[in-house]
Amino acid sequence: MTPYRKSTREPQTGNRDKKFKCLLVISAKGGKMDEKALEILKILEGNSKLTPSEISEMTGILREDIEDIIKKLEDDGIILKYKTIVDWEKAGVEEVYAIIDVRVSLTREKGYDDIAKRIAKFPEVHAIRLVSGEYDFQVVVKGKTLKDVAFFVAEKISTIPEVRDTVTHFVLRTYKEEGVLLFADEEDRRLAIVP
Repeated sequence: MTPYRKSTREPQTGNRDKKFKCLLVISAKGGKMDEKALEILKILEGNSKLTPSEISEMTGILREDIEDIIKKLEDDGIILKYKTIVDWEKAGVEEVYAIIDVRVSLTREKGYDDIAKRIAKFPEVHAIRLVSGEYDFQVVVKGKTLKDVAFFVAEKISTIPEVRDTVTHFVLRTYKEEGVLLFADEEDRRLAIVP
C-alpha cells in the first residue's frame, strides 16, 4: 500500500461546483506530512470531540477523506490518545502534583533514554522531559497527598543509581493546562486610585 491517496470526490458542504483533491501523505518519522493532515491534527489538538463532519465544514475536505486521514494517523501512532482536561479542583477531587527536577550521572551502559524509560514506567509519573539547564530531567508526578509524592521521590526516584540529586516543587494551583484556562475571568475588585 502506498502512502499516497488521491480523491476527487465532491465535498459535502453544498458547493457542488468545486472539486477538492485530498492528497494524503503521512510519511515515516522525520519526513514531511501533507498540509491537510497537519491541519486536521491542529484542529483535533484544539478539540478532539469534533466530528469528521464538523472538521469537513471547517476545512472543505470531504468527510470520508477526513475519516481516512484520522484512521491513518491513529494507525501510524501519530495520534496517540484523545484526552479530556479536567479541573479536578472544581470536581472536588484532591490531588497533589509536583514537578521534580532530576540531575543524573551518565555511564557507558546507561544514557538519558535508558534513565528516562525507567522513570517513565512508574504509574505516578505523568510526564518526563529531558531539559537544558542545571538539571537533566523534569518529571511531573501525581499523588493523593504531599506525603505520597515525598515517598515517591525518596523511595523510587532517589534510589535509582544514576540519580545524583532532585529538587521537588509542589504545584499549589494550576491556572492553565494544555492551553485551557482553568479559571473564570473575575471582576476586578481593587479600588481605583484617583490623583
